[in-house]
Amino acid sequence: MSKATSTLARSRRHARVRKSVSGTPQRPRLNVFRSATHIYAQVIDDVAGHTLAAASDADKELAAALAGKTKTERAKEVGKAVAERAKAGGVELVVFDRGGYKYHGRVQALADGAREAGLGF
Repeated sequence: MSKATSTLARSRRHARVRKSVSGTPQRPRLNVFRSATHIYAQVIDDVAGHTLAAASDADKELAAALAGKTKTERAKEVGKAVAERAKAGGVELVVFDRGGYKYHGRVQALADGAREAGLGF
């Protein structure tokens, strides 16, 4: 499967899931985007169209803590960071949007890190 085909398949899966998964002010959506080198997470209120919290392994604030770690370990730290930022913004519960990726590897590590930091989903 070529890169274009797999990217298109992922975006189709994500669109299919997004039909039923939506973030509300009471329970925003924790969205995950995974690239070959980085992982990004956002807590989004889809009703207002606002990002309430975000974190990634490309953040300068997290760079020192992530140096020398594997991509999976970095994903777990990103999950903890986004959970802490969301809780600081008053968010306790979210719906998890895996972005069309399998719940496996880095996506699972990010979710586990967010749960460990106290975010409920």
